[in-house]
Amino acid sequence: MFIEPHWTGGERRGWIEVICGSMFSGKTEELIRRLKRARIAHQKTEIFKPSIDTRYAERDIVSHDERHIPSTPIDNSQEILLLSQDMDVVGIDEAQFFDAELPFVCDQLALQGMRVIVAGLDMDFKGNPFGPMPALLAKADYITKLHAICVCCGHIASYSYRKVSAKGQLLLGEAESYEPRCRKCYTAGPAADRRAG
Repeated sequence: MFIEPHWTGGERRGWIEVICGSMFSGKTEELIRRLKRARIAHQKTEIFKPSIDTRYAERDIVSHDERHIPSTPIDNSQEILLLSQDMDVVGIDEAQFFDAELPFVCDQLALQGMRVIVAGLDMDFKGNPFGPMPALLAKADYITKLHAICVCCGHIASYSYRKVSAKGQLLLGEAESYEPRCRKCYTAGPAADRRAG
């Protein structure tokens, strides 16, 4: 279980928290939970998402279970530095879709004394490291890896299996395009047996 760090007396120091895992593992839900707690504590928060992610809403970050929180859609990670002045907490969702500068941006925010909470897929549908996530995980002070449930066998799932035929790494989609699978069922591909019922 993740124990939220907190500032202690004296100089304010920042840090980076990364929430990672497969699709349907609850990453965005956990990000929203942490950000709402920060707001309850009257901390100044700013939340960002990539502008290309309009699956549920143009501006809000929305989890698969329909929890939501207002955010600012942006085109590149440098905008985060410009829009986060004087914040206590900065949240970033769908980090895998950002440019390679995101780890540097998060580092700068943490050096300015901010708590930076980042959520994203650690692997793409091919099981390869996704975008800036490997560098973010290397720089993180705290890492939470969440798991989904494999739709084929019911074990914990760490992989996002793409069910549709599409070229390219980037395909925004939900349950119609992806499903969570464990290592064994992911490797078995389309031939993986489904649970009865």
